[in-house]
Amino acid sequence: MKIWEVYLSQAIERELTEVFPKLSKKLKKEPITFLDEKIRELVGMVKKVSVSTGVTLSRDAKDDHYLALCKEVEADFLVTGDKDLLSIPPEALKGKGIPCRILIPQEFVERV
Repeated sequence: MKIWEVYLSQAIERELTEVFPKLSKKLKKEPITFLDEKIRELVGMVKKVSVSTGVTLSRDAKDDHYLALCKEVEADFLVTGDKDLLSIPPEALKGKGIPCRILIPQEFVERV
């Protein structure tokens, strides 16, 4: 069984931890608290990386940082549900020197 490493940058960590207060109008306190605790646990287990590479590829410029992180760590996969990232063709990734495949969580679980 292969052990996967999970990487996170400070910008992505900040994005993850800032999303839950924004959800307070849509969700009750208990689910937000539960999700916030799980994200903090996950953040404590991942490898934190400083991203020095810039990438311009996604139709949503905010997503380019995820691609830059993938390039920086030479990731095998980017697991996401983000439609902008999922719409990027594999040849465009390779053209930018990004070696990963972008998969939804279900695809990742099925493939690995």
